[in-house]
Amino acid sequence: MTIEEIKILISKGEGLQVEFKQTFNIETIESLVAFANTNGGKVLVGISDSGIITGVSINSESVPNWLNEIKMKTSPSFVPDADIYDLENKQIIVFTIQEYPIKPVSTKGKYFKRVANSNHIINISEVVNMHLQSFNTSWDYDISNQFKIADISLEKVQVAIDNMNQTETRITDDPLTFLVKNDLVRNGILTNAAYLLFTNRETVVTTIELGRFQSEIIIKDTARTKSDILSQINQVMDFVKKHINKEIIITGQPQNIQKWQYPIEAIREVILNMIIHRDYRSSSDSIVKIFNDKIEFYNPGRLPDSITVEDLLTNNYRSTPRNKLIADFCKSLGVIEKYGSGISRIVNYCKTGNYPIPEFKNISEGFMVTFFSPQNETIEENIGEKVAKKVVEKTIGNVVDNVVDNVVDNRLKIIITLITENKHISASQIAKILNTTGRTVQRDIDKLKKRNILKRVGAEKTGHWEITG
Repeated sequence: MTIEEIKILISKGEGLQVEFKQTFNIETIESLVAFANTNGGKVLVGISDSGIITGVSINSESVPNWLNEIKMKTSPSFVPDADIYDLENKQIIVFTIQEYPIKPVSTKGKYFKRVANSNHIINISEVVNMHLQSFNTSWDYDISNQFKIADISLEKVQVAIDNMNQTETRITDDPLTFLVKNDLVRNGILTNAAYLLFTNRETVVTTIELGRFQSEIIIKDTARTKSDILSQINQVMDFVKKHINKEIIITGQPQNIQKWQYPIEAIREVILNMIIHRDYRSSSDSIVKIFNDKIEFYNPGRLPDSITVEDLLTNNYRSTPRNKLIADFCKSLGVIEKYGSGISRIVNYCKTGNYPIPEFKNISEGFMVTFFSPQNETIEENIGEKVAKKVVEKTIGNVVDNVVDNVVDNRLKIIITLITENKHISASQIAKILNTTGRTVQRDIDKLKKRNILKRVGAEKTGHWEITG
């Protein structure tokens, strides 16, 4: 750098890549470490915090000794460039360090990063992430002796292969070979990703707590999923759908018009992000809370310090998946489209459907997305009956105009519609909505079963209906 460039640098003051020090000391090394762990930078020794040139006394051995001290007190060791400049008849030293390729770098067992114009201690979680990213990998890529091949379901792997074969991809490998070729099994040992994707049993590692809240302290319904993460996508989605409103408008056309209380595509996108990008090393669980007027999705794992919420909303960031192997596999599976566009799609879904824009924020050691219900569209106490009444009102209005000559068939159509809306609805609830007797509804249900249109899955109290015809 020229003298003029140095003067300009000083005039701009300290910043993300510039630090002033009056003397060489351990803080000088800490700043160099912070720059090495971030975007690189310069430490000017002989300049006060306010930018006044104070100069530094040196001899022929000073700079070599300082460089050697830096080398001895950093790990991995590095040696910055050092240049001497004469300013206002005083000497200053400019140490320059580039972003280090293998991070994080430490000094005396401490790790620092540069934030704005100051140095900050890096926590253990960030240290691990930096190290993994330096090798273009992530935690889910690591193999674990804790998990065995017998701990995963090869049948689930085959299902994934079959789903991929629905696209232009043609996979003929057996499940185990497929896992090896996709880096999910290495040296005969499962990766963390393989276990999370295909575990054959419930595991606390993947726990997601689900709740429907009448108030902040009164819980109306709860559920918990601890299965493989691919199954969790639909499990969480089903719980949310069960507890939010949907209006069906039957128009007489081949497809009905559906209007959900929340943008359902955006909800699914958030669930995907929550599951795929969760910090599975954290002891915290993912949590979904459904209130009368909002839904909260909390996930362990904050945004990286290099990305702000504003960056997310403006799509001004570079995607760095926390679980690179899982994200890559889900992309191949067609579960996600591409990295780094999820937030933009969520916002666009809300704007297109005239829904409120969700709130995104770091909270505690995680990240929360909150959806707000449109004004005057809150969940009522009796969610099943409210949805069903809306459906019946619109269905009957259409049916009476078009097919008044067949009351029984119309009632069967309404029952099918009600069950489509709420697969857990009981016969007594249907009877109440239709203003008829339980015996009449049971006869109608038996007719639908005989026509192979409807079947009951599971136990009477805990099971659900399935439309098969």
